[in-house]
This record gives sequence, C-alpha cells and structure tokens, in this order.
Amino acid sequence: MSKTTDKVEEHSFQAEMEQLLHLIIHSLYTHKEIFLRELVSNASDALHKIRYLGLTDKGFLDESAELRIDITLDEEKKQVTIKDTGIGMTHDEIIANIGTIAKSGTMKFLKELSEKKDDKQKSDLIGQFGVGFYSVFMVAQEVTINTRSFAKDEKAWQWKSEGTGKFTLEEIEKADRGTEIIIQLKEGEDEFASADSLKNIINKYSNFVDFPINIGEEHANKSSALWRKQASQVKEEERTEFYKFISHDMEDQLGHVHLNAEAPIAYSALLFFPAKSNNDIFQKPEDFHVHLYVKKVFIQNDCKDLLPSYLRFMRGVVDSEDLDLNVSREVTQHSPLLAKIRKALTGRILKEIEKWAEKDAKKFETFYTQFGNVIKEGIEVDYENRDRLVDLLRFQSTKTKQGETVSLAQYLERMKADQKEIYYLSGRNLDVLKNSPNLEYFTEKDIEVLLLDHVIDDYLMPVIAKYKEKDITSIDKAEVDSGVKDKDELDPVIVTSFIGRMKAVIGDEIEDIKESKRLLKSPCSLVSSKEAMNQQMEMMMKAMNPDFAGAKRILEVNLQHSLMKKIAGLYQKSPDSPEFTTSVKALYDSAKLLDDRLEDPSVLVSRLYDYMDSALPEPDKTSAPKVAEKEAKPAEKTEPKAAKEAPKKDSKDDAGKNKKK
Repeated sequence: MSKTTDKVEEHSFQAEMEQLLHLIIHSLYTHKEIFLRELVSNASDALHKIRYLGLTDKGFLDESAELRIDITLDEEKKQVTIKDTGIGMTHDEIIANIGTIAKSGTMKFLKELSEKKDDKQKSDLIGQFGVGFYSVFMVAQEVTINTRSFAKDEKAWQWKSEGTGKFTLEEIEKADRGTEIIIQLKEGEDEFASADSLKNIINKYSNFVDFPINIGEEHANKSSALWRKQASQVKEEERTEFYKFISHDMEDQLGHVHLNAEAPIAYSALLFFPAKSNNDIFQKPEDFHVHLYVKKVFIQNDCKDLLPSYLRFMRGVVDSEDLDLNVSREVTQHSPLLAKIRKALTGRILKEIEKWAEKDAKKFETFYTQFGNVIKEGIEVDYENRDRLVDLLRFQSTKTKQGETVSLAQYLERMKADQKEIYYLSGRNLDVLKNSPNLEYFTEKDIEVLLLDHVIDDYLMPVIAKYKEKDITSIDKAEVDSGVKDKDELDPVIVTSFIGRMKAVIGDEIEDIKESKRLLKSPCSLVSSKEAMNQQMEMMMKAMNPDFAGAKRILEVNLQHSLMKKIAGLYQKSPDSPEFTTSVKALYDSAKLLDDRLEDPSVLVSRLYDYMDSALPEPDKTSAPKVAEKEAKPAEKTEPKAAKEAPKKDSKDDAGKNKKK
C-alpha cells in the first residue's frame, strides 16, 4: 500500500464524539469480543452487495475475485487485519458510512438518549443509529481503513483515527477491490492477537456467514447454514448434529420445524423440539434458546421476541433478511416484521404438535409429558391460538387407566347425553384425588371426572371456563343430588339443631356445615363454595404470601350414614358430652385428612387414642393369673421331649445314691 499524494485531509468529529465513543464502549456492549462480530458483519454485507451487483452489472473491478474474508495477525506488533473482497467505498462513502453518527446528528442522539428513562426506550433509540463499526475502539488504540470501490475509475483511500476528536483521509495506491481494516490493539488486549482466540469468536458469532472466513491459512467458519437450505436438501443426521451443536444437548432432538419463506417477509428458520425438559416450567421468561441471525450473521442467542413465552423450550435458528436490529445486536427493535415472523413460527410449531397428537401418539405423549404444563401457560395469554392450545390438553380421569390420558374432545364424545357439564377434581396428589369421597356420586352415576394434580390446572380451568358450549365445573362446587332416601331419616328439627351444635364445636374454621346430597358411602367431606378459589390456587397464593388465609371450606355431612346417626344419637342424649365433642372434631379432622388439608396429623391421632381409650372396656384383673398360666403353657411345649424326661430319671438315681450315703 503506498501514498499517491502528500495531501492529507483532516476531519474533525463533532464536539460530542468523544462522549459518544465513551457511551458506545461502556454502555452498548457487554463483551469486547463483539467488535470482531461487527466488523465481520460489515464485511459480509459488502460481499453480499457485490454478489448481488454481479447478477446484473459487468465490467467492475476484480469481477472474478473470490468472495472471502481474510483475517491476519501480527502478534509482535499486536495488530489484527480484516480484509474483504466486497464492494469497497469511495471518498464520500467513507465519510457517509464510517462517520454516520458524526454526520447525522450526535447532539440529537445524545439529547434523546438522556431523556429516555428505561433501558428498552434507550435500546430502541440506539437502534436508529448505525454505530456498529465504532465498537472496534473498545480494543483499538488506532484503526486504519484501506478501501477501494468496485468502480474501475475510483481511487483508493485510507481512513485513520484513534477514536478521539478527528480522523484523516488520504489517497493511496490499492490494486484490488474491497476493504482492509488494520487494528492496532491497546495495551492489555493481547488476547485478540491470538489466532485461537479469534477462531473461537468466529465460531461463536459468525460460524454461519455465507462466505469463507480465513484466519491465516485456516478456514474458520466450518459449519454450513442448514436453515437456508430447503428442508428436502438436509439429511436428518445433519439436523441432529446441528441441534446438538447449538443446544449442547447430548440427546437427539424429538422433532423439528424447517421453514424457508420469501414473501411477504424473507426469512428462514430451523427450530427443534428437545426430547427432555429442564424440569423447570417456572424458568425465567428470559430463558430463551432461539438464535437470531441476519444474513447468516449471529445477532442474539436468546431472542425473546421470536416466540411466545410458552414455547420457550424450543431450540434453533431464525435468519431474517429484512429485520431491523439495533446497534448492539443484543436487543431487537420493536418491528412489525418481527411480529409477523413470530406469528408464522408459532402457527407452524403448533401445527407440528397437532400432527403428532393426531398421527403419532407416542411422540405426542413424550412431548406432552415434558412440556404440557408449559403449553398450558399460553391459554391465558395467546387469545389467537387459545382454542388450538385447549385441544392439545390431556388429563387423567376416573375412566383412564394408568399412563393414559383423555382430551376434552374425547371426554365430550363419551359423556352422557343428559350431562350438562364437564367435571373435574383438583388437588396435590393423584392417589388422594382417586379416593376422594366427593367422587362417590359421580362413580355411582358413571360420570367421568377429570383428575388434576398440577398447581397450574386449578388456575387453568376457570380461565377456559367452557368447551364446546359445555361449562367446566369443579365437583366441589357442582350442584348434584344422589336422590337416595332413607326411611329412618332424622327429624328436620333435630337435624337443624344437631348441625348447629356441630358448628359450635368446630368453630370459625369452616364456613358452614350442610347436609350432603352427593355422599353415598362416606360420612362427610369438605367442599368449596362457588366463589372460593381451589386448593391449588390457595397453595400458590400462600407460597407468595405466608399471611394469605384462603377461603373457608364447607363441611358436608351424610346424615344417612350409620356413623353420623350414632353421633346424632350422642347429641340427642347429651349435646355437651365430651364424647360428642371428640367425635365431631375427629370427624372434621378425618375430612381434612381426606382433603389433603390436615396440617398436623398428630391432632387426629391423639383424638383417636383418646376415643379408643374411652370406648374400650377396662381389663378384668381377676383373669390375669389365668392369662399368665395360659401364656406359660406354650413355653413348656416348646421344650424338647428328651429334655423333659431326663430330669425324672436323674432325680430317681440321685435319691438312691443319697440313701446309700
């Protein structure tokens, strides 16, 4: 490279340039290494432009030159050089492209930035200015740009700056087309003069750039952009290898979605369903794993705006030709194009899951076991796809076998003709649910009940509320009547006073005590009022607020049960007796136990011991010796026969010996 004139143009940045560079270096970028990503991205853009130009124009400079990016190092001088064979720049384009901020209103930029209150507003504003190139000054003491335009009659120019208050421009000799950036590293930035370090950065950020990136003699970006290919051109083993590469998952993918769209938005996507979840459905909303690329240049590895939060388990890549991004490449700008891509991707992912549900039961079961509870989150927030998500729900029920589930559509198909509602029962434990006394009426009437044992289900069902015009109702709140009558029913007057006395014994812990019309075999059960939240929701509220008390439950009593009749008999005989009080409290504790609400089982056990102690007769002390005698005889029988006879013989001989003496 040689100078053609001694004339050097000196250009001053605006007075605020130093402040702007400080902002870029300290506020816009998290990691210094991304300067290489920005420069490679610019080189890639220049190569894309010359490739497009070659489709229509001929006769430009170095028409047959290979489209490539070369990175060379001088570790001794601490220099990094990035060279491309792209479109190059003219004198005026250097000032326009490299000095964008200096030319397009630094004062306005800084003023508006200072007026924005939150980070999102700042990110959106910053995205309107193209300052990616200046990230190089995070590591550079001085930057030199040698460039020549593709046009044969254009001269070559050298731009040089230390990133402070000025830059210089001068004409140079440069035979080939393209741009060469020479970076003189600052003290302490030696790591960026290492070939291995730069290879790692290329592998992380620019591995899928659509042009060869060479560091020395080695090709650094070795992976091909599979997502840009047609799905039919990609082998399944290639997809699996790529999935493991981007997800760091040792297991194979469960499935994938491969899209290549050209209109109205040009984008490509290759998204994967993992085979297993991370077992944390409450993972933070920022825990996304979809990488965003623009023209195969890595922009962001956790783009939250590409998919709704309930699809956060997806892994993969989305590559947009049209999407607007901010300078930091870490937060996407609000864009209608992004919203359209999100809508299309969401629809396509749901379509794939629906296909499994219809045609591949095993794969759908695997998916739903791992991610079903995450999918449920979308029912509240995604109104457009709510019906599709509801149809994907699966539940265990009183009619499903171990490991089987039922959809709401299947429930509807087999429900009784006169059944007006879809019934469910929720709680913490499936075994407890299956043994709930509140199921007795529904079992007797052969009515299927959905069994919900996950905390999100209690919240979910009221949100759905209806399915195909059928109300979805908790059996705790259902109005049912077994219709069973007993000829020995208690007198209504006695019932009223009896229940009143039970309320007095139990106290304010319950909302009410009512005669049950649903219980057939059990003496009592706890139910919720129509306005009360369910048990799972109460547990969630208590977890967030320890002082949350929750709604009181209603104790339903089956007055046709023999136990209740006996307790009623105690009441009629002596309403203030300890036996009556103990019986009522034990009854209530047993109902709480079956409802999975008994916090201290020792209370019930203590009452049970007391009740047994008072109910059982005192032992007959006169029979104690007989019991002891009977208990002693078996001990004699256990002695060996020889052992019993031996003493008799020995005794006789000894007596004879004693006589002689």
